[in-house]
Amino acid sequence: MPRAVVFDAYATLFDVQGLSKVCEAIYPGRGATFAELWRRKQLEYTWLLSLMGQYQDFWTVTRMALHHSCKALVLPLSADHQAQLLESYLALEPYPEVPPVLRRLSGRFPLAILSNGTEEMLSKLLHHNRLEGYFSQILSVESVKTYKPHPKAYDLAVRAFFASPAEIVFVSSNGWDVAGAKASGFRVAWCNRTGAAPETHAPEPDWMVGSLEELESLLP
Repeated sequence: MPRAVVFDAYATLFDVQGLSKVCEAIYPGRGATFAELWRRKQLEYTWLLSLMGQYQDFWTVTRMALHHSCKALVLPLSADHQAQLLESYLALEPYPEVPPVLRRLSGRFPLAILSNGTEEMLSKLLHHNRLEGYFSQILSVESVKTYKPHPKAYDLAVRAFFASPAEIVFVSSNGWDVAGAKASGFRVAWCNRTGAAPETHAPEPDWMVGSLEELESLLP
């Protein structure tokens, strides 16, 4: 029986692909391309900062990635549009199965979020979607000032629940995050909604599912 179930936030509970709608409204015909580049550079910057032994919070990283994307695609960025795009990260929608699955799982296990997002970003996102009541812990890498997949980030969950990694189920839709959690000793579920190819540089996850509903049926 797991001591806790810990979820990644972005692209696992909340649909970052929804950003393409906001981007399309601002940059007609370029929305999907812009949203994809913005997300990719956001993640790349977290990895680069960690490798360089530096830290800037996720809100800052998200803004820097936004500026890079505009320059790379030669698109203008007004102050109003910057505010609108950044605020969209605080109002992402959950995947349809997320609220009912969280409601059911919270009656069986302590639940937590472990995310690169800042505490303020996560708090506003959960409040926007009225999901904060399902989680006993909201864990941000902000407290250790390094990003996943660094072991220090995953150790936050170990310390929060006074548990060994093997007693915690970690859930993510990001292959690199799955690899990091597995390397840190967690039992890991990869919610592989897109049918991505398995990573080859890390041990396989314990479960691979297409939705959180599938995972729910596998937990004891």
